Parts: sequence; structure tokens; C-alpha cells
Amino acid sequence: MDSREDMERLIFFEATREKAAANYARCPEDADNLTQWGGALLELAHFRQGQDQLNMIEESESKLREALAINPKKHETLWCLGNSHTAHGFLLPDSGKANEYFKKASDCFKKALDEEPKSELYMKSLEMSAKAPNVYVELQRQVLSQQLGIGGSGSGGGANLSAKGRKKKQNNDFKYDVLGWAVLVLGVVAWLGMAKIAPPRAL
Repeated sequence: MDSREDMERLIFFEATREKAAANYARCPEDADNLTQWGGALLELAHFRQGQDQLNMIEESESKLREALAINPKKHETLWCLGNSHTAHGFLLPDSGKANEYFKKASDCFKKALDEEPKSELYMKSLEMSAKAPNVYVELQRQVLSQQLGIGGSGSGGGANLSAKGRKKKQNNDFKYDVLGWAVLVLGVVAWLGMAKIAPPRAL
């Protein structure tokens, strides 16, 4: 995804978040609005790093739980919360805590599928959630490998730099795939339709 598309997505979901916040002030018990708000926050988290990213995901989870308190069987919200939990898990350094979030995600996807049994999206999300712990382990392995590579030394500087560059690119690509699984699918597939707002057009 190029920087132009990133900027369009950032502007779009920031506008969605602002609109949802304004609607919430008028009608705090609108589960649809809270769901859209939580979804926008999850998308916006993709543009943050470190603790800021984690804080925004936690805020997304909070809005979605609030929506479920109003309508516990709202399958779109359950699915979205599953994505938030998955993204949250991948950002945690402790595998035990990460797996707790992956389990929460699976539970959300199962509940969403119970409410909408014919949804291929929910079926696929549930299938992918079962793979999350293994993907997490691989991600941590690659991060550690990159750190050791950067800290190491040896002869053949040009070759080593080239290998490190390839390893770094592979690791970055893997991170993008993982976070994209949890975050990008949400915006590209579902929320534009749910919010009934057309995405910004490329000029």
C-alpha cells in the first residue's frame, strides 16, 4: 500500500471516528455507532506505534464492549472485537498474555458465527484465529533473529549487510502481514459497508 492510499485511509477513518464521537454525545446507547467507532479506532491504530498503538486498540476494545453491553448478540461487533483482541495479542511481548487475547478473539468469532452461521468471513476469521499462536511464535522468532543479526559482527561486511537488509525486509513484511490480518481486513472488507459511507476517491 502506497503512502497516498495510507493518507486517504487515515483521513477517512479519522473522520469516521470524529463523527461517531459526535453521534455518541447525542445518543450514547447506539450500538451501531459504537461499533463503527471501535472499528475506526482499530484501523487508526495501524498508523500508530508502540504504546500509542496499544492504547488505541484498548480504546477500540472499550467501545466495542460498550456496544455489546447494549446488544450482546450483534455479530458485527463480536467480529470486530475479535479483530481487536487479535491485534492486541500480537503486540504483547509475553506469549502467555498474547494467547489469552487470541483465546478471547476465538470466542468472539465463534459467537459471531453462531449469530450468522452462513458468514464466510466469520468462518475464515475463526480458522485464522486458530493459527494466531503459531504466527505469534514465528513473529517473535524473526524479531529476535533480527536483533541478534544487528548486534553481531563478522567479516564480509557487504554480504552481511545485504543479508541483514533482506532479513529486515522479510521481518517487516511479516509484521505487516500479521497486523494487516487483524486490522486491514476490517476496514477494507466490512466497515465501509457497515458505516454506509463511500471511501475517499483517488484523484
